[in-house]
Amino acid sequence: MMKVFLISALFVFCVASLWAQDSKAKKDFNKAQKLAWKLSFSDECTSNWQDNWVMDGERSSIIHSEKGMDYFAGTEAHNDSCHTVLWTKKEFSGDIKIEYDFTRLDTSSLGVNIIYILASGSGDGAYKKDLFEWNELRKVPAMSVYFNHLNTYHISYAAYSFNKDEPEYIRARRYMPETGKGLEGTALTPEFENSGLFKTGVKHHIVVIRRDDKLYMQVSNANQIRLFWFDTREFPPIQSGRIGLRQMWTRASRYKNFKIFEL
Repeated sequence: MMKVFLISALFVFCVASLWAQDSKAKKDFNKAQKLAWKLSFSDECTSNWQDNWVMDGERSSIIHSEKGMDYFAGTEAHNDSCHTVLWTKKEFSGDIKIEYDFTRLDTSSLGVNIIYILASGSGDGAYKKDLFEWNELRKVPAMSVYFNHLNTYHISYAAYSFNKDEPEYIRARRYMPETGKGLEGTALTPEFENSGLFKTGVKHHIVVIRRDDKLYMQVSNANQIRLFWFDTREFPPIQSGRIGLRQMWTRASRYKNFKIFEL
């Protein structure tokens, strides 16, 4: 009986602790929303993506319409050449806010969408801090090239593992390049599963904020709004870089009204 009581008490404590953390995250996010943000980048995504973006990968495609930018990765699963990344031509620094409309177009249960936040090269050897100095090394956009050689924050969403029994998830990382450890030791906490978001064809509005040692992602649609947050305190801070949109093979998405703000 005592064992059952202790387990129940521990469960209640954990739930209360998580609730308190979520409550604080919401308050901090709302405060961050009200800061004096200055618009630094704007793309309606209805024409001429080459004006604002550079693409990694040669098997992806983009179709514009008044609905936005329909962005398709390659269709062959498990083929690294079918990954794709769009990078902003502009670089950003410090605390940052990113807003855009996102609609999932695929029905794939494999792979992830990722937003890279303040990305730059490691500066080691060929992997110069300016990403655009080694575009040729990313013509095949294998994931390992990025997590082995970039300084960046990464949030994966509308995301699935390669095991069909595992749930949809939202997770974040801070890459630690040139360690030889790959993704080991890069996860940010907490992580979130079964968000109930990102159904195919449903438009979502996404707000990502990097503020001090926290990352926030608020996702809303016509029926719900959810906030996800991640703690970066255990990692070296990142001060500047580009924004990137990765789609793994088989993934397709629509983007519209993409805006980036700095303080």
